[in-house]
Amino acid sequence: MQRTVSVSFVTLGLIVAALLMALMAWLYNGLVGAREQVNAGWAQVENQYQRRLDLVPLLIDSVQAYMDHERETLSALTDARARALGILASGSSADTPDETELRALQQAQGEVQAAMTHLLLAVEAYPDLKASQNFRTLQDQIEGTENRVAIERRSYNEFARYYNTRLQTFPANMVGSLAGFRFKPYFEAQIQSYEGIRDAFKREQE
Repeated sequence: MQRTVSVSFVTLGLIVAALLMALMAWLYNGLVGAREQVNAGWAQVENQYQRRLDLVPLLIDSVQAYMDHERETLSALTDARARALGILASGSSADTPDETELRALQQAQGEVQAAMTHLLLAVEAYPDLKASQNFRTLQDQIEGTENRVAIERRSYNEFARYYNTRLQTFPANMVGSLAGFRFKPYFEAQIQSYEGIRDAFKREQE
């Protein structure tokens, strides 16, 4: 009788241990999946940032023949692109940046966007350039890229918020702490829109 009871307790203990292992595996895999979704979202943000930077030389080539008196504006855009490229290239494509790296990258990309917008506003003084089909096509590509940047940033924030929430929820927080999972930073503020920069630029000129 005692042997039967001992065997029953051993069996019960093995079942409980197996259930706990299964729960931990399920929680761990869920965190991995959520983290990889964040990383995939970040990769899309990087793709759109790179697309923006790739459009800068095309924009400069298309306008510099018309805009001899805008060398300062062109130089500002070239310098901003160089800084943004350096920061983007210094990151790891396999993972998201930490909060400090994200802030630096966001600032550099914001400078590029502002410089591009100022250049596009300066084009208003050059009707022949505005009438160019090549320039209009390029302008459409730039505006489309800015929209995609905003969309991918919002998607990344949603993925990061979901992952961070799981990482704080019991009992996943215990598994996350043991396995070394780390919180993901957010884009805290949206990049200023083309319209917002345009209005601010006009106020500066008044």
